Amino acid sequence: MNDYFDFSVTAQDGSSAPLDAYRGKVLLIVNTATGCGFTPQYEDLERIYAGHHDQGLEILDFPCNQFAGQAPGTDDEINQFCSLKFDTKFPRFKKIDVNGEGADPLFAALATEAPFKGFGKGIKAAALSRFAKSNAKKFGDKAYVMWNFTKFLVGRDGHLVARFEPTDDMADVERAIEGQL
Repeated sequence: MNDYFDFSVTAQDGSSAPLDAYRGKVLLIVNTATGCGFTPQYEDLERIYAGHHDQGLEILDFPCNQFAGQAPGTDDEINQFCSLKFDTKFPRFKKIDVNGEGADPLFAALATEAPFKGFGKGIKAAALSRFAKSNAKKFGDKAYVMWNFTKFLVGRDGHLVARFEPTDDMADVERAIEGQL
């Protein structure tokens, strides 16, 4: 079991950002994209962040362009889009890869500890499964994350609590967060 506060990531400006700065907080770590069908989840994420930040919640946003090229902009363009369109206030980091040989170690560790178990049931889940399976083939055993807006919940103790796929209900995500706060 990892202590995720021991990891460092890359800030938008390219500097090292140790997650130890968030020690004692509840983290929701999300890979995102600005041109995805799930991009409207930024509204829910910002609402959850605004409602629970004072209780110790941090949402950490990691743009990723590995899923159908849905995050093609620069870090500055992505940040501007999210700030203007969704008024996001939570921290956004440098665009990363979450799959393959160049996968960010944080996401590789999170997804190894909580592997993909499916998108659930329904038409949207079935359609997404087909696209995700095709995309994952190019990464083989290093296909850690199946699509944009996969979320990992880390408790105040630095240990992984849960993984949520983009098709999971955001109300379930919020309830899990509240259970950690």
